[in-house]
Amino acid sequence: MSELRYCPIKNRWAIIAPERRLRPLEFLVPESARSAPSPELDPFAPGNEDLTTAEIFSLPALDSRSGSPWQVRVFANRFPALRVEGDVVREGVGLNDSVSGVGAHEVIVECPETNREMADFTVNELVEVLKAWRARIEDLRRDQRLRYVLIFKNSGTEAGASVDHAHSQLIATPIIPSVVAQELKSAREHFKSKERCLFCDLIHQEIELGDRIAIETNSFVALAPYASAMPFETWILPRRHGHDFAATDDADLRGLAVILSDLLRRIRCLLEDPPYNLVLHTSPNPHPRPGHPDDWSTIQYDFHWHLELVPRISRRAGFEWGSGYTINPTAPEEAARHLQKADPDGGKNSKLGR
Repeated sequence: MSELRYCPIKNRWAIIAPERRLRPLEFLVPESARSAPSPELDPFAPGNEDLTTAEIFSLPALDSRSGSPWQVRVFANRFPALRVEGDVVREGVGLNDSVSGVGAHEVIVECPETNREMADFTVNELVEVLKAWRARIEDLRRDQRLRYVLIFKNSGTEAGASVDHAHSQLIATPIIPSVVAQELKSAREHFKSKERCLFCDLIHQEIELGDRIAIETNSFVALAPYASAMPFETWILPRRHGHDFAATDDADLRGLAVILSDLLRRIRCLLEDPPYNLVLHTSPNPHPRPGHPDDWSTIQYDFHWHLELVPRISRRAGFEWGSGYTINPTAPEEAARHLQKADPDGGKNSKLGR
């Protein structure tokens, strides 16, 4: 069974998931050498539902002419990093900590069609994906064992995808991931000091400066963070304060779909359809924690949900691994300028080269 292990030296958790070694090693094949899958061989295509685990959630097809009964379909990962069965057991292992590998690991198939990417979706189709994300977060939060639901998308083999069909995933964990915990801590400390949201302050500053704004709408902003860890790293944040993605209404989701679609198409145009990771950071499950009565007392004021997109066009090497620093050869100001000028309808033609 999986297990979460904490390193007190690195101040980070790792999931030890031996069952994952049994999954298909499709990711070892160079992407350029793989042929486009046919619907008959696609395990996520309509008609192949028996190739996956049982359906957990679905949304009906937007177009009845598609021949699919569903538009978005969710099921448990066949090779999960964490399993939903069991109790959460916390124990010390010498100086280390261990938590039983209880959680959830789900696959969110984003469209019925084979050989489509999220950048190809209409705004209406993208809204349906976001609705599924929201619904699954709401449902899993009812489980008192779980403290966080992380939704992420691996697009392309170099970004970690092992199936070509457009999909995202979620992993719900009994601990708060270290990266998210640090964001929560920074946001809380800023609010305690200034009684303002750190992210709102960031948005106001970046809009005023303008140097790192890639796309701006009435409801959202896409910006290259000042200390971008990777080339063309981009965050999408709602301009109106909100700590919880699950609390967004349908109008907010449509606004998010508009700017996300625009950003994905610009990235595809500039970087020749690169592999990328997309991650949603939202507030934790609001369950009381024994011994921590004040943990979420200000979270509705101090945290700000957001999406983070990172094209995988550079690699971590020894210095990055050994130091914890990253070396980003593309200044965020430069990345923002290129994204501003990019034609979102320019297809897959490169404007920068690789």
